[in-house]
Amino acid sequence: MTDATIANLHGRRVWDSRGRPTVEVEVTLANGVSGRAIAPAGASMGTGEAVDLRDGGNAFGGLDVTNALAGVNGPIASALRAKDAYDQAGIDAALVELDGTPNLSRLGGNAVVATSMAVLHAAAASSGQPLWRYLAGDGPVRMPLPEIQIFGGGAHAARRVDVQDFMVMCPSAGSFSEALEWTAEVYRAAGALMKQADKLQGVADEGGYWPAFDSNEEALEALTRAISDTGLRPGKDVGISLDIAASEFGRDGRYTLALDGRTLDTAQLIDMLGRWLDAYPIVSIEDPLAEDDEPGFRQFTQTYGSRCQIIGDDFLVTNAARVEAAASSGAVNAVLIKPNQAGTVSEALAALRAGKKAGFGTIVSARSGETEDVTIAHLAVGWNAGQLKVGSFSRSERMAKWNEVLRIEEALGKQALFSGWAALPFYRASAIDSGSARRQC
Repeated sequence: MTDATIANLHGRRVWDSRGRPTVEVEVTLANGVSGRAIAPAGASMGTGEAVDLRDGGNAFGGLDVTNALAGVNGPIASALRAKDAYDQAGIDAALVELDGTPNLSRLGGNAVVATSMAVLHAAAASSGQPLWRYLAGDGPVRMPLPEIQIFGGGAHAARRVDVQDFMVMCPSAGSFSEALEWTAEVYRAAGALMKQADKLQGVADEGGYWPAFDSNEEALEALTRAISDTGLRPGKDVGISLDIAASEFGRDGRYTLALDGRTLDTAQLIDMLGRWLDAYPIVSIEDPLAEDDEPGFRQFTQTYGSRCQIIGDDFLVTNAARVEAAASSGAVNAVLIKPNQAGTVSEALAALRAGKKAGFGTIVSARSGETEDVTIAHLAVGWNAGQLKVGSFSRSERMAKWNEVLRIEEALGKQALFSGWAALPFYRASAIDSGSARRQC
């Protein structure tokens, strides 16, 4: 085996999908092989996640990353030089120790995650394998069930509606490629509906249509109609997935829905979401309550977890200990996995493994500020996550990731198994309990 120790590490400033500075790291090994990766950035963020290091001041609205890059090209490069790129866990532990803070605030989560992922890419290249195969080893892989935004709201669309993401999932599709085909038709139909209603006003941060609706529920009505307009069956072929991102409009058990002009307590919000579940073909809901409302999470999951995937994002922040605690309390039945939220590849994998051990659904996810980096496409396949959330079905920083999974599916050929309904935890529980081959929602 050729020498896969780290010979050089270089950080550079690049630009994300919102035109903001971010960090790219390129790692070169002693054998001449290199790998690079770019840190994404979130808009709605949990209080417990790794934080980006930004410069402050006037340049680029205070968002420049020269201090983060100085950390990459200085102490991080020095600490990792001559280390074995195949030892991902050791590399990531060294990064965490070097930073020395609980949220990577000294070196910056953006510097650390870009470095961690770049080392991973270099190791895979040195092994002569595509990244997904390097990650999988001898383990099984499945093509992930895509979760794709049609309307963007919340922090991704100047809070034009309160709910952050109105998405679709196609669990009855026969393959990943067919799921994208169905989604493309729904996306087109939704745009046609908005144009017909004179509400087509551009796209939000993640490429979904700008939500020019008069109420949050109107978006659900429009999305259900768009599915039907394609000839696909709402709830059978295509389901709706929501990211409520309730921490963005609620705390201390009080939730203010600005578009609807009302403030709800925890019980009232749960009741409203329950009525939506009864009225619309919803198969997944992310962060239905605020991150400080664990009793609300438990109540919601106890009531609706047998019929819906309930995802923790801000609530769990890709943290294995939090996932384990949520599994013990019954607060959710699925976890969102964001590498930059955790800070390193190893910590993200630990959270995913904790979710799998608990029987949770596991969803590898992008952020609202993205780039052409396709690392998460490989993580979703190589880690056999079952689900992938990237954003919408437009904008090249999103399509780059969907297209990368298509290439992986083609490379697998007849061995490419699609996750479909089996990726959803309530389906798996129903199948075990009833012996049914498929639960239709």
